[in-house]
Amino acid sequence: MTILLAGCGDLGTEAALRFAGLGHRVVGWRRSPSKLPAAIEGVAADLSSAPLPAVPADTSAVVIAVAADAPREDAYRAAYVDGVTHVLDALERDGVIPRRVLFVSSTAVYGDAGGGWVDEKTPTEPGGFSGRVLVEAEDLLRSRLAGSGTAAVSLRLGGIYGPGRTRLIDQVRSGSAVVPQDIRYTNRIHRDDAAAALVHLATMADEPAPVYVGVDDDPADMGSILRFLAAELGLPEPEVGDAGPARAGNKRCSNKLLHGTGFTFAFPSFREGYREVIAGRGVRHP
Repeated sequence: MTILLAGCGDLGTEAALRFAGLGHRVVGWRRSPSKLPAAIEGVAADLSSAPLPAVPADTSAVVIAVAADAPREDAYRAAYVDGVTHVLDALERDGVIPRRVLFVSSTAVYGDAGGGWVDEKTPTEPGGFSGRVLVEAEDLLRSRLAGSGTAAVSLRLGGIYGPGRTRLIDQVRSGSAVVPQDIRYTNRIHRDDAAAALVHLATMADEPAPVYVGVDDDPADMGSILRFLAAELGLPEPEVGDAGPARAGNKRCSNKLLHGTGFTFAFPSFREGYREVIAGRGVRHP
């Protein structure tokens, strides 16, 4: 059976390599397929434009893992809403009914919870256009696949970090990091765990839920993360000050439902994950 990765950037490529390692045939759609590793059958495709290439007839699962070209609403709409539409159009055109279609979404669909807990049952109340567009894309996926025989699954990932994703480390090293004056919880997941979760949800025997929150076990406050990084790097602690408005809202996301499927994290907290990044282990895929 074939796994189709509709979108093969860093996350999609890592997931694709893991599917291939399990013995699956893996087809990856991206604008520059020549950059993909040999284990992935690369096909040139721009998900924001139709028509898309032919879908392999034996496709058992589709993972839609796209990213916007710019932090603008029109770019988000082209990537996520148009991207989902065109992938589903291609499946319908070619008469392919996969077992599951997974959509990589974000915890940006939730609003500010004042530091409280949110999970899959929490109403989506996004505070910005990115979250609103993602909610629209999730709803589109579910409505289009309803009654089709294909399960629609959204994985709402927290902030992805990992190889090559060193923004906070760079801030601590440069001395520009600022510890917020208030407690601001952040929700993170290592790139490798995000990819492993996609593989797990696409291949597990049990029927998946419509939505999963993909974050690690420790929704730590930003101050704790910055102080930890400073200690690991042997640098002075960042000063407390005005860190500006919280970009993602103050909330703690629960991963209990994902854990309940039997999934285990290689990096259960930012401590294990950032130690790997600081040590230079892992590769970010181009």
